[in-house]
Amino acid sequence: MNEHLIIKVIKVFLLICVTCQTYGQDAGSKLQVVNTHCDLLWQSDYQSLQGYRVQSEWTPQAFEQGESVVVKNKIPVFGWIMNARNTSTRQQYYQLLLADNLDDIKEGRGNLWNSGKVRSPESTAVVYGGNDLSSGNLYYWKVKVWDEQGNESEYSPLSCFYTGQFVDGYETTTYPLQRTDQVPKKLIKKDQAYFVDFEKAAFGQLRLNLNSPVADTVLVRFGEKITPEGQIDRNPGGTIRYQEYKLALSPGTSSYLIKFRKDRRNTGQAAILMPDYIGEVLPFRYVEIEGYDYPLHHADVQRSMVHYPFDDKASYFHSSNEILNQIWDLSKYSIKATSFAGIYVDGDRERIPYEADALINQLCHYCVDNEFSMARVSHEYLLYHATWPTEWIMQSVIMAWNDYLYTGDLRSVGAHYETLKAKTLTELEDSNGLISTKTGKQSSDLLKSIKLRRDTLRDIVDWPHSGILGLGKKEQGETDGFVFRPYNAVVNAYYYRALRLIARLAKEMERSDDFDFFNAKADKLYEAYQKYFVDKKRKVVLDGIGTDHSALHSNMFALAFGLVPEASKKEVVDYIRSRGMACSVYGSQFLMDALYEAGEGDYAFQLLTAETERSWYNMIRVGSTISLEAWDDKYKPNQDWNHAWGAVPANIIPRKLMGIEPLEPGWSTFKIQPQLADLEYAEIRFPTIKGYIDATYRQSANKFEAQLSIPANTVAEIYLPRKNRKVKPVLYVNGKVQKYERSQYWIKLPDLGTGNKEIMVVYHP
Repeated sequence: MNEHLIIKVIKVFLLICVTCQTYGQDAGSKLQVVNTHCDLLWQSDYQSLQGYRVQSEWTPQAFEQGESVVVKNKIPVFGWIMNARNTSTRQQYYQLLLADNLDDIKEGRGNLWNSGKVRSPESTAVVYGGNDLSSGNLYYWKVKVWDEQGNESEYSPLSCFYTGQFVDGYETTTYPLQRTDQVPKKLIKKDQAYFVDFEKAAFGQLRLNLNSPVADTVLVRFGEKITPEGQIDRNPGGTIRYQEYKLALSPGTSSYLIKFRKDRRNTGQAAILMPDYIGEVLPFRYVEIEGYDYPLHHADVQRSMVHYPFDDKASYFHSSNEILNQIWDLSKYSIKATSFAGIYVDGDRERIPYEADALINQLCHYCVDNEFSMARVSHEYLLYHATWPTEWIMQSVIMAWNDYLYTGDLRSVGAHYETLKAKTLTELEDSNGLISTKTGKQSSDLLKSIKLRRDTLRDIVDWPHSGILGLGKKEQGETDGFVFRPYNAVVNAYYYRALRLIARLAKEMERSDDFDFFNAKADKLYEAYQKYFVDKKRKVVLDGIGTDHSALHSNMFALAFGLVPEASKKEVVDYIRSRGMACSVYGSQFLMDALYEAGEGDYAFQLLTAETERSWYNMIRVGSTISLEAWDDKYKPNQDWNHAWGAVPANIIPRKLMGIEPLEPGWSTFKIQPQLADLEYAEIRFPTIKGYIDATYRQSANKFEAQLSIPANTVAEIYLPRKNRKVKPVLYVNGKVQKYERSQYWIKLPDLGTGNKEIMVVYHP
């Protein structure tokens, strides 16, 4: 039996498409636990064969064949989502049962752990507290909760997980890679060839069902790009992919799997390799089959897309601006499409993880899917496989904070705390409070502590620089003419951010000495930054000590990371606005963060929806369906067309434009503060570990309306824009007038509780 027939047998007898669990909170009026997770995985009983999802069977044999979720932590954590049945659905107690057999758990007996009725609001990272678990076993659990009114839920549906060989310490539990079979959106016969269009590019493989009366040969071409004439571009430039293969046909009807050649560049020592159960993949959208003169149907051409498990329905965005809608679709899909390796990589050219790519990917992934394991395992990989840019080392601290903020699970931070402390680069600090890579402090001990092998730290600011990768010496690259000095304003902005965040993590870890130590360093650095990097007359941030040049980057990083005092904010913002999009797609993350943090949503929206060459819309216009590595080929001639760090709008639209961000770990408290610019309408679904946050906004000259759905067990701090500062507005919540606080630009609402809210701010003439 050939490989294709084996796959067909699997697909006939096993469920390929398993209905995704829901994360919503609208599950009726009774208090309920509507979803559960173990070790941050909603589908802890996930099983697949050769990448195809199958119906889970709760037997050890089923978990041991094929690819499955395997928990390797002796002490896993558990979490759940409650339905927001009224305005005060917040957890007061929980009770969790865990058993090693179905009879006990079904009868309400936790023979390994009965937590009892625990008074706690915790619902995202409840640490196992029962008898020791064993490797190679199945475990079953369920939970019930009580709210503040004393209402008691029923137990949740049973959940199951399987344990593998336990590790010492902690290891992130992950899913295997998944295949999704796809047929073309277009299949056209052109002259002597068939032209195939899958509508979107994907990393995958191709299977053809062909019928030939005699032995023959056909030519099969793959590409990401087409020419103006509608053919696959045989010379697309850069590392935009094109490949062709001669395929020998046997007489009769046969199924053919095209096996892609390995690329020396992206299968090297530093690259993330594809697992054997998947095999080599290629990013492609288009296929041409030349020399095949017989009928060909859509079902005969099948692409197997490879990706990390992804719930397409977990997030949603739509607005009154069609360009913005297209940019959202591009960015969201890019996060799914580039997950093919199971770890965040830069793109197909190298398939190497870098901190900068991973940081942007992490934030985007949190905003488009209720999935945390790929972000965490990517971050942890980079902790021990560091790359050379100075600033990117410190991004590991930012990723660690994001991980904790979005999950509420501190285990990863605890397991890697000492390495995270080293990643702050305090060993490079001089007596002036600043750090530098140019003062002889890059000792072997330092490089070892940050896990940087066979390299030294070099400041990057942005990428690419001038004079490399085909850029001329007169071209600036993407650093806006930044003048590199031993003491670098961008590097020290990152240092400040890393110090503040490691201090917050130290507090959560109950390391009071570290908390005081890092905060004191941050306080000293703040003063030094103003002294050494700020132009006293212009009030803008200079690139470094010994230069009068002020690049966009010096100012946007300082603004994004909280280093611009209120007295200088106007001058810094004005200067940032004067520079336009003078940064790379990577730099745009921090430019957009800075602008929205400064309340410059109108200008940020102009950049977000621009149609210039340096815009996200340009990625769509040139023909890509996955975000690019650079704004255009001219800005990085070797770029690829599958780089997640170009998908910044996937997190900027939910976090900043729609204004939804966690304030406390695990979304226990979060903020809603939209900055809609001139949008008339926008709606979003934001997936969180506590449940969906749904928001719909409408605005006109004299009214701002918000329909909100606040998940159970959360507190929302809501700020709505004050559109007319000459008129005192009236605030209505669910039809009733409410009191509020107001500032120059915002209306702050009181705690409205959980559930659905109809809010209206009216400006009466």
